[in-house]
Amino acid sequence: MTAHAQHELITVRDFIRHAVSRFNAAQLFFGHGSDNAWDEAVYLTLHALHLPLDRLEPFLDARLLPDERVRLLDLYSRRCQDRLPAAYLTHEAWLGEDRFYVDERVIVPRSFIAELLDEQLTPWVADPWAVENALDLCTGSGCLAIKLALNFPNARVDAVDLSKDALAVAERNIADYHLGERVHPVHSDAFAALAGRRYDLIISNPPYVDAQAVAALPPEYLHEPEMALGSGDDGLDFTRIILAEAKKHLSEDGILVVEIGHNRDALEAAYPDLPFTWLDTAAGDEYVFMLNAADLPD
Repeated sequence: MTAHAQHELITVRDFIRHAVSRFNAAQLFFGHGSDNAWDEAVYLTLHALHLPLDRLEPFLDARLLPDERVRLLDLYSRRCQDRLPAAYLTHEAWLGEDRFYVDERVIVPRSFIAELLDEQLTPWVADPWAVENALDLCTGSGCLAIKLALNFPNARVDAVDLSKDALAVAERNIADYHLGERVHPVHSDAFAALAGRRYDLIISNPPYVDAQAVAALPPEYLHEPEMALGSGDDGLDFTRIILAEAKKHLSEDGILVVEIGHNRDALEAAYPDLPFTWLDTAAGDEYVFMLNAADLPD
């Protein structure tokens, strides 16, 4: 079929149509940047052809060279047969306008906290320049730590992860953004290596998938580091560590911002006395909470 396709498929439009058909036939799962076969086919095609990701229309009827056809068909096959997320095929992921290098050493970046950082956590942070020390706990690729630095221009940022492999990816992204003087990778199991350090702002997108959901994950997610996904039976094991230890690492007026997925009900039931503020995101107000240092347990 591949050899035949190389002769019958001629234009960018042909290849995108072919990709959509293959993706739908393979019943792929989309949750790592796009949510449908069309968007994923367009992205992979434009990326592979080194074309602008926001300029499809001028190229739809462009004829492809033989080597370009082979490259695209191979990419589509890997997506269908190996069920690799698109980000691992292209080695890039986007959060808003910001691009990050990724590979299978890190979870594919996706966080509602990113959009909140682009808004400089307004109105919860009155003066972005007043944030001098910040922490991104479970940094993975370093994407949120970098966004912290970009949006809080006076902040020194610690980017913490237990995985040395993940920190190697974070270091690459930090270097790409020329932020080595302000964003510092730290190898630590939660707060263990941060004794004595205090922050004006702590953010975390920790593992939060409950055991039942982990067992039912689509194949695409199984390529991601397991330690970055599951967090005990109810998905709250790591969040419990954060809530127990965050106060000793926050300044007097510091704030904590944590993403917890679909676990709002379970979290509020487990901590009925904590005054969670649920932050509005594009997906709603159920996924990211904020607490002031004064409201956290000692």
